[in-house]
Amino acid sequence: MKKWTPDEPVVYIDDSDVVKPDGHKFESLGIVRDGSESTSTKNVYKKGYHVTEACVLTRSNHPVSIFSKIHSSSEKAYKSVNTITFQSMELGAALFGKAVFCMDRGYDDNKMFLKLDELGQDYVIRLKSNRKLLYHNKWTMASELRNRRKGKIKTNVFYKGKSHEAYLSHVKVQITASRKAIYLVLVYGITEHPMMLATNKKISSREEAIQVARTYFSRWKIEEYFRCKKQVFQFENFRVRKLKAINALNFYITLCMAFLGLVSMGPETNALKVSIIKTADPVKQKVFFCYYRLAKGISGILSYAKEGVRLWFRTKRPKYRQLCLKLTV
Repeated sequence: MKKWTPDEPVVYIDDSDVVKPDGHKFESLGIVRDGSESTSTKNVYKKGYHVTEACVLTRSNHPVSIFSKIHSSSEKAYKSVNTITFQSMELGAALFGKAVFCMDRGYDDNKMFLKLDELGQDYVIRLKSNRKLLYHNKWTMASELRNRRKGKIKTNVFYKGKSHEAYLSHVKVQITASRKAIYLVLVYGITEHPMMLATNKKISSREEAIQVARTYFSRWKIEEYFRCKKQVFQFENFRVRKLKAINALNFYITLCMAFLGLVSMGPETNALKVSIIKTADPVKQKVFFCYYRLAKGISGILSYAKEGVRLWFRTKRPKYRQLCLKLTV
């Protein structure tokens, strides 16, 4: 996958869930927040497992997974969710040497900043409203800094499948975790409350501030990755009960998604890609996330194989097939 990524890879880390509300015999079944039913004002909890995923964007701007693990706090010798997250960070650092790690508000934790500093990685992390920052030798709420300023840099960003006009501002601060100098990038005009992004990437021009904002907004693709995984591959619809077997199925799905990522990188004139999209018979001519149509097209092509794949390969048979009888006295 290193060959599929640009020179400065962006790694997105996020958590999802696998819900089994009617399960009783699954190994180490715990309680998780059901993301599909929870809202900003109400959380719904059901029986299930946590899923920690780390995806990297390919040159075609499609996510492929480099780390995916299903785990539960009910496991024996289980430490914490942070331990699993740190494993994904270490793997990303080992694969790419240096990357930009992009994460949402759930990862606004001093331990995350310290771990990324330890690994020598860049990051773009959205902050919570209760985050304190050191500004002019005084601890100040990030939301207060946000309210003092106004966006002076105008740009367009792609968010939740639509193009939006945003206004950016940035200020140099220090984070509580390591007292290292970072930049607070403020994004106005997208959500009800302006977004606050913390990054250790150097910002000395408007283009660099815009790049930081666009890096964060491109993380919606990992959300689409989870949705595709559940809808196309029936990620939650498994019957095996051991965590090892569940993770084995998850690994096969990860390979299938990686194959879709490989096909998406092909040119529009590629014969295989053209055949797959033609079979899918898409409604829209062009989309920003093409995994759904690629999966539908491949499924349509394979549906013609009525006898399965066994007739596609020549069966190897022994040279002599005559029945031999051995008599013993």
